[in-house]
Parts: sequence; structure tokens; C-alpha cells
Amino acid sequence: MRRQLNSLYITTEGAWLKKEGANIVMQVEGKERARLPIHMLESLVCFGRVLVSPPLMGFCAEQGVTITHLSPNGKFLARIEGPVSGNVLLRRTQYRVSDNEASCSSLVSSLLIGKVHNQRAVLARSIRDYGSKMPPHDRQRLEAARDRLSRIARNLLQPATTNELRGLEGEAAQVYFSVFNLLVRQEGDAFEFKGRNRRPPRDRINALLSFLYTLLTHDCRSALESVGLDPAVGFLHRDRPGRPSLALDLAEEFRPLLGDRLALSLINRRQLREKDFNITESNGVVMTDDARKLVLTAYQERKREELLHTFIDEKAPIGMLPILQSQLIARHLRGDLDAYPPFLWK
Repeated sequence: MRRQLNSLYITTEGAWLKKEGANIVMQVEGKERARLPIHMLESLVCFGRVLVSPPLMGFCAEQGVTITHLSPNGKFLARIEGPVSGNVLLRRTQYRVSDNEASCSSLVSSLLIGKVHNQRAVLARSIRDYGSKMPPHDRQRLEAARDRLSRIARNLLQPATTNELRGLEGEAAQVYFSVFNLLVRQEGDAFEFKGRNRRPPRDRINALLSFLYTLLTHDCRSALESVGLDPAVGFLHRDRPGRPSLALDLAEEFRPLLGDRLALSLINRRQLREKDFNITESNGVVMTDDARKLVLTAYQERKREELLHTFIDEKAPIGMLPILQSQLIARHLRGDLDAYPPFLWK
């Protein structure tokens, strides 16, 4: 199995990154603050005003280390990478499948089965862990939502057009997020959740989810490129200039695990509190610098945990799962697998 490499997150405003030998050196106000061998990395993710020297850009491109620039709140700005390594025949097949309704709907069905199954797993785990402490009405609502997600997952197995499958996804999202607030164990209104919103997020939970989803999409894009797929041409998400549609497709399976569940853990363990978020002039909500660093650390730690991958029947670090699923997508497109097996969280 491929060795899991790290992503280096730079959150210090005004940091200067440069190359010294085979090392990346970070300086702040002329003083060295960190030094890391590049062979340990697969990507650099820079938040806000972070400067990268041209020699380091070239060295990262040669070594296959991507550099991604995000706004302080996690909005994608730019990406620097070397020559695309990929099998042109695989990409041509990807484009043909994306344009073919029957083939595309089959892949979309598998992707959404994984997403809905994993959403159901989030609810089921909360019922198991906290159900006895919940008011009976809240537990009944969670159980009803869990059962409805099971029915939607079964419906996704039936032949349907891509648009019909998207409709089932929308139904599942409505069911899932309608009870998401019941999973929050902190009392008070600080982390009240009334539904998914973004651009900008209007509450603390949405700000946290959007940030985690951005990190996850970055990892999925890197995983797809590592196996030679084009992250811009998706099946569930249609083509749009500047949008990594296939990376968003792949991220759907992992949002419940690496996004929703991690967000709930940080809130319910009181690692994040009301003071860790600020309200902007436009009434959007953003995390403080310290909170963002805490979330990045927790995200990296979660990626090191191991889970059983039921299809390959092996345990793997969570951070490797997007790469394994990218390989399975590639194998399906090449004709080695009759269908794409989604990741199902047990």
C-alpha cells in the first residue's frame, strides 16, 4: 500500500517559505520557525498572505508537491502544480463516461449510496452513544431519519437517470440536516443549527463544516490526480469552469466521516466554543486563527486513524481512503471492475 504523506498547513500571516537543500524552511519576521524535509509531504496549503519563493515553487513542482492558496477562511484561490501525470487513455475514458447517461448514472448511483449510507452511520452512532440520554421525542426523530435514509439508499439501487438520482440526494440531505441539530451536545444557542448554508456561513456549525469540506476536497483532488484522473470532470457534479467536479463527487462519500462527525466531536468535546468564532460585517461567521489551527490538527489526527475497508478487506489510515477510492474509480473506468464500490463506513 502506498505510504501516506502529509499536508503542511501554513496559517501564519506573512510567513515566508523558501528552499534550503531538500528542505522547506518557514521564516516569520526574518526568524526561522519551522523546517521540514520535502520527501515527507504531498502538498502545501497556505492560508491568507503566505509567500513562497520561486525556487521552492519549482522544487515542489519537480517533486510532485502541490501548493494550494486559500483565503484565511478556507476559500480556494489558486493552485500550483507540476506537469500532470496521468494516462491519457484513462482520462479519455473518463470524459466519455461523463458524457454517457447510462454509464454516468451507474457511477453516480454508487457514489450516492456511499454518501447516504455514511450519513445514516452518523445518525446510528449518535443514537447508540447518546440515545438513552435523549428525550424520547428526539430519539424517535433520529430513528425515523435513520430509517428514511435506509429507504433512500435502497431506492438508489434502482435504475434511474442522473437527475433522478440527484433528486434522491437532495431528499437525503434534507432528512439528514433536519435532525443534525439533535446531534449537538453543547447547551445554549451558540451552536444552534437550522440547516446548511454557505457563502458566507451564517452560523458556527456551518462555518466549521465549510472549512472541513474545503480540506477534504483538497485531499480528494490530490488523490484523483495521483492515479491519473482529471479532477475537473465529474459525474454527479457537472462541469463548471474552475470547479473540481470529480473531487467534489469523491468528497461526498467522506463528508459524513471527515466533515460532519469530526465537527460534532470538536463541538461535543468542547474543544471549540463560542469564543472561537467571529461574526463579520456581512453577518457571516468565521473561525479565529487559533480555532483554525486546532481544527487542522484534529483533521490531521483523524486522518491517521485506521478503518476497515470492506471491499479490499484491509485496514487503512483514513487519510489513505480517498486514494484507495480514486484507484477503484480508475479500475472501474478501465473495465477491471463492473461497478464502482463506494466506501461504506461501519
